[in-house]
Amino acid sequence: MAAAFGLLRLSPRDFWSMTPREMERAMSVLGGDRRAAPARGDLSDLMRRFPDMGGKEGRRDG
Repeated sequence: MAAAFGLLRLSPRDFWSMTPREMERAMSVLGGDRRAAPARGDLSDLMRRFPDMGGKEGRRDG
């Protein structure tokens, strides 16, 4: 909502009448450069360099 009202300067009526797809397209002009997903080799390298830790130490959810 902050981006819709502040950056895109939409009225509340216009904002609430938009579909999610319309909002995504409107927001896409604010995104700048989108980078591609990492290549499989790059992801494999990151996984090798920064392996998941086993046990509770590696958990991030609590």
